[in-house]
Amino acid sequence: MSLVGARVLRKEDPRLLTGQGTFVDDIQPVGCLHAAFVMSSCAHAELVSIDARAALAMPGVVGVWTAADFLDYPDLPGGLPELERPALARNRVRFAGEPLAVVVAESRYQVADAVAAVEVEYQELDSVTDVTLAAGPDAPLLFEHHGSNVITKVPMLDDLERELERCDQRAHLRLVNQRCAAVPIEASACLADWGVEGLTLWATFQAPHHLRNYLATWLDLPQNLCRVIAPDVGGGFGAKIPWYPELFIAPLLSKWLRRPVKFTQTRSEAMVQMTHGRDQVHDVDVGFDNDGRIKALRFIISQNLGAYPDPTGLGLAVLTSWMAAGCYDIAKVATSFRTVVTNTTPVAAYRGAGRPEAAYSIERMVDLVALRTGLDPAEVRRRNFISPKAFPYKTHNDPVVYDSGDFPQALAECLRLVDYEEVRRRQAATRNDPDAPLIGVGLSCWLEIAGFGPNGSLEGFGHLASWESAQVRIHPDGSAVVFAGSSPHGQGHETTFAQIASDELGIPFDRISVRFGDTATVIQGIGTMGSRGVPTSGSAVKMASVTVLGRAKKIAAHLLEAAEEDLEVLDNAFSVRGTPGKKVSWGDVAWASFQPLRLPEELSAGSLEERLFMESPNFSYPSGAYACVVEIDRRTGRITIDKMVLIDDCGTVINPLLAEGQVHGGVAQGIAQALFEQVVFDPDSGQPQTTNLIDYLVPSAPDLPDYVAGRITTLCPNNPLGAKGIGESGAVGAPAAVVNAVLDALSGFGVEHLDMPVTSEKVWHVLQGGQQ
Repeated sequence: MSLVGARVLRKEDPRLLTGQGTFVDDIQPVGCLHAAFVMSSCAHAELVSIDARAALAMPGVVGVWTAADFLDYPDLPGGLPELERPALARNRVRFAGEPLAVVVAESRYQVADAVAAVEVEYQELDSVTDVTLAAGPDAPLLFEHHGSNVITKVPMLDDLERELERCDQRAHLRLVNQRCAAVPIEASACLADWGVEGLTLWATFQAPHHLRNYLATWLDLPQNLCRVIAPDVGGGFGAKIPWYPELFIAPLLSKWLRRPVKFTQTRSEAMVQMTHGRDQVHDVDVGFDNDGRIKALRFIISQNLGAYPDPTGLGLAVLTSWMAAGCYDIAKVATSFRTVVTNTTPVAAYRGAGRPEAAYSIERMVDLVALRTGLDPAEVRRRNFISPKAFPYKTHNDPVVYDSGDFPQALAECLRLVDYEEVRRRQAATRNDPDAPLIGVGLSCWLEIAGFGPNGSLEGFGHLASWESAQVRIHPDGSAVVFAGSSPHGQGHETTFAQIASDELGIPFDRISVRFGDTATVIQGIGTMGSRGVPTSGSAVKMASVTVLGRAKKIAAHLLEAAEEDLEVLDNAFSVRGTPGKKVSWGDVAWASFQPLRLPEELSAGSLEERLFMESPNFSYPSGAYACVVEIDRRTGRITIDKMVLIDDCGTVINPLLAEGQVHGGVAQGIAQALFEQVVFDPDSGQPQTTNLIDYLVPSAPDLPDYVAGRITTLCPNNPLGAKGIGESGAVGAPAAVVNAVLDALSGFGVEHLDMPVTSEKVWHVLQGGQQ
């Protein structure tokens, strides 16, 4: 029986669920010191002085360091020239929470007390947090030498005004995709130990080799003396890819003090220091005929980068522009974007990274077309879908060629499971009943770009390359170990990669181990991001396993004196087809592989091992159709999700249990963005207003609905597994479905749009006759 496609329980869970996982903060080397940052209390200011005398006199305090102590080291890597972020603020702070000094003490309690004792004198400057205001001519500048807060700008070649004018109708929306915090269950943490054999850094990070490569260069340390380990990582969602000061400062402090040094963020620190996501403003114009067919789309993107241009943050608007038209066949599409710095926490990838923003806006525009034409939203989608026969489909952007999909089938299955006609009937029956809740149903037919593996796709974000590595090694007893360059933070690599290897090798699942996250044991890797784990790294595991099996068959044929083509692998053994008794176990073959006298001439000892770097000719394009049914209390505006239907097309599914878990988590974050979450800054002072989980509303289980999940399958032709990836899908598709449902419920109140989060308060104002 094939394990690919089977609902196999996760290998990781017994360890993690019984408290036997190893996270960075669990590691307690002898003599470990604790470090913490003094953070800026101002959003924009010149640094006048930093007085650490009181802190240095406190019990257990080892030292206090400022930017002046790091002048021999460059700014953090990856930024644009002259716009790089310093390891500690130098002369000026650009966002509230920016680290400006580091304190080290014997315990975390002593270091927390000492941080509070450091006195900082500022000369405050005007600040700006809004992306539109920051791009204006009178905005306070974050980098005067740059002359503008606009960092990059890509204009459109044709504004499509003539095409828009030719349509029967046109519509415009300004859509704000609000800023969100990633809030992984484990905040940022690292532990540096610089000993006589070099540096070891444990870090809660999504790409340990990526960190090792840049950290070694920054420290002027040979890579063989720089080891980075990502142990168990408690979530990342993209926010554990960027460079943070502690990743570079901790190793130096350990070197200077000759003791291990640990940083562990508190939740409040993480809310202002860990990169945020989203924060785009879209000005979208759509031209359409009275039959609902969309003829032209103009899509203008403004991306808030926060205080420093992160390499990932700079690429978000690119991805949004690539996916602007979604799953629709629109004859004329024009996009442009600008990226802008503001006095806020830097912005980088957050689950979906530019693609949820695109999906949300195009799906909102499709619903607006339905409203203006009087057509059903489902029918407008059907009339504009890319035909299943049109793949591969070349889009408005040259690098983007959709691989496969069947959008009509996904929508049809979604409508069936949500019982669309019955929902519409209930909606009509209760619309004029003042005691009944308002009912709304929203659709989201979404598409995203994933499987980041084509050459050049990650280099632009600062990575070494875009391939992913795998190494398969057979032990002398016939068990196997897989070394994966992709390092997980909740995806279940130990399970899915073992399933793939087991299927190809014929070795039982429980006799396959998966190793990752350690630059001293995994030869090289790129990292886990962009839903690339299965399409790229999983494909590498598959192809390396295929090669190893081919060699194993040669050995088995040699031992059995049979032809390779006559062999099959069953029950952990190689047997000759039609001769069940003539077989040799995997263990016997593996043992022989280390004995040159028992091998065929073309093989040498240790030949049952293969190392492979997997490249992809193109991206993958997961897609789906989601439906949300909401009920709104007419008196309070309270929104309740009554039903959520999720149809995904992620190509080949390795493990449905894990795939469903990924979708459920992504949908939870999508619902959270639609209804609850928003990072807020005071517009005058730039002070963050959502610095803890009391002020920043993360939904809990009672706030979320049960899900009805389904799936269609169109295979990806660009990797040997046919997989498209599914890690970000829920976050891409859910926000538009929820917001469309709320606005559908409010359709009788003359409101065409509400920006996320669509809170009960906003809805209440609409119900009272106001706008929000």
